[in-house]
Amino acid sequence: MRDDNIHPYFFDMEKLSMENLNRISVEEFKNAEKSPIVVVLDNVRSALNVGSVFRTSDAFRIEKIILCGITATPTNVEIRKTAIGAENSVDWEYAKSTIDAVLNLKNKGYKIIAIEQAKESVMIDNLNLSNTEKCAIIFGNEVKGVDDDVMNMCDLCVEIPQFGTKHSLNVSVSAGIAIWEFFKILKKV
Repeated sequence: MRDDNIHPYFFDMEKLSMENLNRISVEEFKNAEKSPIVVVLDNVRSALNVGSVFRTSDAFRIEKIILCGITATPTNVEIRKTAIGAENSVDWEYAKSTIDAVLNLKNKGYKIIAIEQAKESVMIDNLNLSNTEKCAIIFGNEVKGVDDDVMNMCDLCVEIPQFGTKHSLNVSVSAGIAIWEFFKILKKV
C-alpha cells in the first residue's frame, strides 16, 4: 500500500514470484522451438564465463552452444555454479578445434559471425541480418579474442561499441549483449 507521506516517487512494486514467471520445465525447453542461433566459444578460459553464457543461452532459447578447445564443459563445477541448471536445458557439444566446428556450421548453412573488434567490423547497433535464417556467433578467449584463423572464416564481424578506458568487455557480458541483439533480429520463438 502506498503512503503518500513517504515520498511521491516510491511505489508499491511487487516482484513476481517463481509461480508468476511461468517458466517452462527442462523437458518443455528441450521440445520448444529454438532461436536459430548457435553460440561458439573459442578457447574461453573461465568456466564461470561459460556458465554465464549457458544461462543467457537458456533465457533466449538458443539452439546450442559449441565449446571449443580449452573451453570447459558442463562437468566443471564452476559452470554449474553460474549456469544454475541451464547446462541441463541448453544443448551443447564439444569440438577440439574451433576451425572444424566452424567448417561444420558453414556446411550446414549457418552465417558465421565473430563478436570482435576488427577493421572490418560492423557496430552491433548497425547490424543487418536480412536474408539470414540462422547464424553462429563466435566469442573468443578472454585475452586473445577470436583466433585469427577463425576470424578469416567468418562472414561478418560485429563489434559492441564501448566508450570508456578499457578495450574490451568480459566475454559473458559480450555474449549477453550480442545474444539479446541477435535474438531480437532473428526471433522465431
